[in-house]
Amino acid sequence: MHNDGNVVPLHKATTGQANPSPLARLPVILLQVRDKAAQRLRNGLQDLFDNADDTLFEMADRARNDVEQNIFFEAMRDLRLKRKNIERGFLEQYFAAFVGLTQPDPAPNIVSHVLQYEDTAPRTDDMERNVAIETMVTRVLNRDGFALDQLTARLNALLDKSLDDQHNPLGPAMLCEYFLQAGRNLGVEIKVKLILLKLFERYVLADTDQLFAEANELLVATGVLPELKPAPMRRARDHATASVHREFEDLDQAPADAGVQEVFAALQELLLHVRGSVAPTLEPSAATQPISTRDLLRLLSHLQQYAPALAGQEDFDLRNQLEQLLTRVSVKSGKSRVVEGADEDVINLVAMVFDCILDDRNLPDSLKALIARLQIPMLKVAVIDKSFFSRSSHPARRLLNEIAEAAMGWGNCDGDARGSLYLRIEQVVQRLLTDFVDDTTIFSELLADFLTFTSDERRRSELLEQRLRDAEEGRAKTELARVCVEQAMARALLGKVLPPSVVSFVQTAWSKVLLLTCLKHGDQSAEWQADVQTMEQLIWSVQRHADADAGLRLLKLVPGLLKSLRDGLNSSAFDPFATSEFFSELEGLHVRLLETPDPAQSELPPMIEVSRAIVLQTADEAALTLTPERLPVDDTSLRQVDQLRLGSWVAFEEDDDEDVLRCKLAAIIQATGKYVFVDRTGMKVRERNRLALALEFRRGTARTLDNTLLFDRALESVLGNLRRLNNGK
Repeated sequence: MHNDGNVVPLHKATTGQANPSPLARLPVILLQVRDKAAQRLRNGLQDLFDNADDTLFEMADRARNDVEQNIFFEAMRDLRLKRKNIERGFLEQYFAAFVGLTQPDPAPNIVSHVLQYEDTAPRTDDMERNVAIETMVTRVLNRDGFALDQLTARLNALLDKSLDDQHNPLGPAMLCEYFLQAGRNLGVEIKVKLILLKLFERYVLADTDQLFAEANELLVATGVLPELKPAPMRRARDHATASVHREFEDLDQAPADAGVQEVFAALQELLLHVRGSVAPTLEPSAATQPISTRDLLRLLSHLQQYAPALAGQEDFDLRNQLEQLLTRVSVKSGKSRVVEGADEDVINLVAMVFDCILDDRNLPDSLKALIARLQIPMLKVAVIDKSFFSRSSHPARRLLNEIAEAAMGWGNCDGDARGSLYLRIEQVVQRLLTDFVDDTTIFSELLADFLTFTSDERRRSELLEQRLRDAEEGRAKTELARVCVEQAMARALLGKVLPPSVVSFVQTAWSKVLLLTCLKHGDQSAEWQADVQTMEQLIWSVQRHADADAGLRLLKLVPGLLKSLRDGLNSSAFDPFATSEFFSELEGLHVRLLETPDPAQSELPPMIEVSRAIVLQTADEAALTLTPERLPVDDTSLRQVDQLRLGSWVAFEEDDDEDVLRCKLAAIIQATGKYVFVDRTGMKVRERNRLALALEFRRGTARTLDNTLLFDRALESVLGNLRRLNNGK
């Protein structure tokens, strides 16, 4: 009924299992299913590794100590080195699993065999990993189990065997097994392995519905159980929000209610002395009546409609605006309507946090107007969900933090200069102002969309940054090689009296040969020593020597010297015409030296004395001019420079004090001491050496930017101020 095709694995299996029989055969349609799914899985793995570096870097940046930070940096290095092997190993396992469909025994159970992958791992690590895998597999089965059941049924009908979902080559259990097997040689801590499993779920398992749907469609097209009702496809928005929800599920499932109430109660104690600021001013005899939380949300929704206009005013005060509304309601009802204590505490805390945010020098001024418009939506979230203050991964908080992080590199961005990022943030703000009433899931949706947008931009900028680092490293090697060449020429030429043509040849032609040799082989190599010796022999061969045997030595030297010169010039692709002209002149010099050994009868051309070292010019020689100023070794500005890490943001004041250039440190070139900065798109905008950068910090024309979580930073600052005020009382 079905055509057959030979199955040939891409590479030999490296798992120690017996190789499948070359006679194993699969139906052609199953080969098509396998290959189509392999392409999707390959793309998912590439996305995983493209984002793993950034994720681990962020974890290292937020590490609590140097040891933990070093764990993540070592993991980044190990992952870069073994990425290709893991991708290849995954696909080898995948292809071998399809071959295994023709074998009598099914694939091993992932849960029972997962401990075999790393026998040296501590038992607690195994348990953590197993729990993570079981959770991932369960999520896929709950979400896309119907489509997987259909795929398994069709495979059973096609192969005439009994196969369950757990041993389906495209099932989540087997996909996890491939990944674990492929990465078993990674020398990383369990916390890094769990992060990689999370990324595997986000970039590979997140699209299993499409993986199963495509496989089912191919099988249905060839008549394999076409009567089965197709599984409903998930909506595109579900795909976008799934990854965000997964990040919060573990926290949501924990018994956090008690912790949330405890944290909020502690906050209320700090806010006692500011309570009473949101209340209408009426007659003292007027009866007071608190408004419900639901009525408060209605008032805030009313204010929210006017937020775009009000937020543009510098004197906009949320508490004042709310007080005016309460006064109007109180006058109309004849009762003093006030906000309940808990709700007022939330209002005061959010207002103070936003005051701190809008005073933050790390936040671009062009973004502050947009951030101000988010104050009411964030306040409504805090009123509805008190975990807003205690959970840093809360979608609303994270949305604000992601917006601030994405815009860290903005400069002045007005009028037509607004880019796609500004417009996207503006769309997020406008969507919240118009659509958010009391359903907080809108923040998860907007966060997922925004992360998708920024990940694309980040990937482009990281690609440019990597190219820049490679180029700068190459330039640094060239600079060091240039210095070596200059020093070698100085040792050979200084103080010598030589024909101008030979000096010109060494400077313009042989210097290139030396430069290429130094770059290719290094200044300690035999090739470098040979080329330096050739230069020294050339210089010796065009000088007068008083030794009686100088002529015989020259006769012996010339054939080998000419060969070395020609070989070197050919390797550097020097101009053949200029080469021929120089060799003709060199021949004449040697002939005259041999014919007229007496200097008094010499007919050699005019000679010049080399009294200054030759400096090889470069296109960007003036890029890093050293300043004559010096700083003490223990100067705080130098320490500030030494504390910079890749990814650190620095603001430079331009000639006009109002113009600030925000840029990110993309490369530290150790060989030359150069610090290279890029803008938020990854384009190089500035470079400094260590001393020049320290002097700018000292003068105040440069300052580091704090790119930690904006809301968390502001909240901590407000709480610190409240604690000091309470302690002062």
